[in-house]
Amino acid sequence: MLTDTFLPSELPVLVIGAAGIDMVGRLKSELQPHTSNPAQIRYSFGGAARNVAENLLHLGTPVTLLSVIGNDDEGDNLIRAISAAGANVEAILRTSQYPTGTYLAVVNTDGTLKYGLDDMRALSELSPQYVHAHEDLFAQSSLLFLDANLSRRTLRTVISIARKANLAVCADPTSESLATRLMPHLDHLHLVVPNQGEATILCGRKTGISTRREAIAAAKCLVIEGVKIAIVTMAEAGVCYATSETSGFVPPVRTTVIDPTGAGDALTAAVLFGLLNQMPIDDAVRLGVAAASMTLNYRGAVVPDLSLEKLYDQLG
Repeated sequence: MLTDTFLPSELPVLVIGAAGIDMVGRLKSELQPHTSNPAQIRYSFGGAARNVAENLLHLGTPVTLLSVIGNDDEGDNLIRAISAAGANVEAILRTSQYPTGTYLAVVNTDGTLKYGLDDMRALSELSPQYVHAHEDLFAQSSLLFLDANLSRRTLRTVISIARKANLAVCADPTSESLATRLMPHLDHLHLVVPNQGEATILCGRKTGISTRREAIAAAKCLVIEGVKIAIVTMAEAGVCYATSETSGFVPPVRTTVIDPTGAGDALTAAVLFGLLNQMPIDDAVRLGVAAASMTLNYRGAVVPDLSLEKLYDQLG
């Protein structure tokens, strides 16, 4: 049985979930409805699973990515880029039914998310049958990371196969609307990384989480439900975590927020890297906070020159 850390392994991390294109507009002034608003608009590759995969690759961890990409130019470019970063992309499904996934965000002048829209219909093509056809990937991996963009049926299949392969399952609820998909599987999750809103839903709380004490209580609630490691992110207020043996808080690294997109994915990837390398949970979370702060200060979903050295510099 796995403890708070994973066993060191040369095997790749199996990453399953969303991969697509981000379009993020940062407002230059207060949003005015019913008219055009001046903004800085940028495009990048995105998707929670893809972001985690790229961050892990930058930290020297091999990755196999399983996702669904449209048969379009955006999909071609996405696969070419993540493959060049080092990912195994042989299991990615191409579909003509839907376009490559897209995330559209409007960001306030202070760097906070105002609105977020996503079109991840392509992932509906990732069927239980397709996952079963690639069951060998589970036995060839060190751990599994998934995001909650997967359909309920496919999510159930993925977790079932991982359990048979004795593969630790780590999950990102992705959004408040998708968090409920993880609720039937909490006792099978080694790690879950919700934000305050998602943790509120996963714990069945009637009121939101606004304080450090409430966030630690929510992390402990998830551990009681069967999660081995629960990490609750609180944006600029820091990160709280709990296991069956300990709980704690890691303060944020102060930084200028340029773009919030992908910061949570960077945190998750750095925590996974830390645990794979047998770091204590507190140190792994600190590494994650450093990765998040670097990403907040970058106009894109993934910092292209992310490295362990830069993370320690950020902490210093």
